[in-house]
Amino acid sequence: MINNRILITGASGCVGQYIVAWLLENSDAELLLLIRDPKKLTAIPLDHPKIKLLIGDLREISNFANELTEVNRVIHTATAWGDPQRAQEVNVVAVKKLLDLLNPLIIEQIIYFSTASILDKELKPLQEAFTYGTEYIQTKATCLKQLEKHSLAEKIVAVFPTLVFGGKVNGNSSFPTSYLTQGLTEALKWIWIARWLKIDSNFHFIHAADIAYICGHLATNIHVPNQRVGESPLKKIVMAQQSVSINQTINSLRKWSGLRKTPQVSLPSLLIQLLIRILPIEINAWDLFSIKQRHFVHNPITNPEGLGETSYAKTLEEIFDTSGLPKHSRRRR
Repeated sequence: MINNRILITGASGCVGQYIVAWLLENSDAELLLLIRDPKKLTAIPLDHPKIKLLIGDLREISNFANELTEVNRVIHTATAWGDPQRAQEVNVVAVKKLLDLLNPLIIEQIIYFSTASILDKELKPLQEAFTYGTEYIQTKATCLKQLEKHSLAEKIVAVFPTLVFGGKVNGNSSFPTSYLTQGLTEALKWIWIARWLKIDSNFHFIHAADIAYICGHLATNIHVPNQRVGESPLKKIVMAQQSVSINQTINSLRKWSGLRKTPQVSLPSLLIQLLIRILPIEINAWDLFSIKQRHFVHNPITNPEGLGETSYAKTLEEIFDTSGLPKHSRRRR
């Protein structure tokens, strides 16, 4: 195992805190945590001897130029969405500044967090990400394109989380609750009607604890660049469990709720698109593309099993259980 000085951006986020907790328990690395508000570090002891806080905004990364020249590895999870200008500044401009401040003679590895939404099934960038993507999707696609040609590309591992779960549905966890986990309770409320529908779509998911293991494994072992001929030396890793269908998800939630099985009516994408046009539903170009795309699956994928470990949550049922989703054992109509 390698001992490092590791910079972690976005350390107060859901994924960030799982990663920091894993490294504190499983490595001797000194951790430099870039955060804006120390109070958001709910799962991490602020006075831990292996932690040094860098309090500031990623857009002002130059304020920590001295510290950055001394780091061996970077785990960059910080991101922005919602505001196009801020997304550009954080997701593109600040990433370039960060890399420029690293010492190329010392830096061994940069783990850069993107999103699996910008990749096709063979891990190649989707052109539609540039054309139809939201400000978040477009800036992530733009940054990846730039990183593939960067002088440090051979030291970069671009990781692409799929749908991320983490924390507890009731917030009763030291770790922050991810947006998807927050949505589980609402999904459970509507399963009584969703169980009548059949939707042809597939997706991957992963728990933040399993993301932390993968990143920890990468950060504590010798870095190996991409070896595939004809490609950028930048390595791509999609972090995911095996894909599941919307129908499987509905059925799993139905069983979790204790509801009986019902006949299902197929809801093809063309009908969904028609309903969107008829009903007063706000939808952007990327959402419409996603509905047409339907299957967001990738090959290869990486999870703890592929690295010789057992996943924290490998199935939907394990996701529900670890998230603290209330389970109804009594069958209802």
